[in-house]
Amino acid sequence: MINITTGQLEAWLAQYLWPFIRIGACFMMAPIFGANFVPPRVRLLLAAAITFIVAPLVPAPDVEVFSFAAVVVTLHQVLIGFATAFTLQLIFDALAMGGQLLANTMGLGFAFNVDPLRGVSTPVLGQLYMILVTLTFLAINGHLVLIEALVQSFSTLPVSMSGLDGPMIWRLVEWGSELFAGALAVALPGMAALLVVNLAFGVMSRAAPTLNLFAVGFPITLIAGLVIMYVGLPSVLAAFGNSLEAAFGVIRTLLKITP
Repeated sequence: MINITTGQLEAWLAQYLWPFIRIGACFMMAPIFGANFVPPRVRLLLAAAITFIVAPLVPAPDVEVFSFAAVVVTLHQVLIGFATAFTLQLIFDALAMGGQLLANTMGLGFAFNVDPLRGVSTPVLGQLYMILVTLTFLAINGHLVLIEALVQSFSTLPVSMSGLDGPMIWRLVEWGSELFAGALAVALPGMAALLVVNLAFGVMSRAAPTLNLFAVGFPITLIAGLVIMYVGLPSVLAAFGNSLEAAFGVIRTLLKITP
């Protein structure tokens, strides 16, 4: 007969609980994994599957499960998971914001559609960029790189009473500026080109005051914006690749993973 003591149960719970919390917290916010079209049960099963693979390789922390120290350890694991996912999610939000700025400039600001990743209404141009970068992210196995970084973090940043320190949190705060920098990198070339088009219409209105610019200018601006967007797609995807590489660099810095 097999006798299992309370101490053994607490040790098993400590070995599997906190890795599951870190991985699950990351999957709640991370791109693709945290999308609305992914059922919560699928996220839980995926997090549990990775936990059962990783947990036996991670030394169990010397912390009682039912204690105040366990609450502190749990908060650290949630913060680490959220910080990892937030760093990556910021890149996708920058593309969506850049598409929204460009859509407002070219006259598509009124065209909204439901974003399948978040379930909210976004401009169609921002949603187009989101779909493209999502497919690019999957094509280059970005989701596998994220899982690999999470697994390696249990060796470099083990489960303990300590978590992200002050410099790491400040580095994460500085990374927040990438939201606006990435959005401008996507939208600024198109906005500058459309500004030239609008200036040309301004000159035309002075030369021919009787010309109805509202009837002529809108379709021309829309067509010019679509052409500019089509020509600029390779540069947008290249900028996304550079930003994604920088995001994984920040994640490795937060998790103390050496390249």
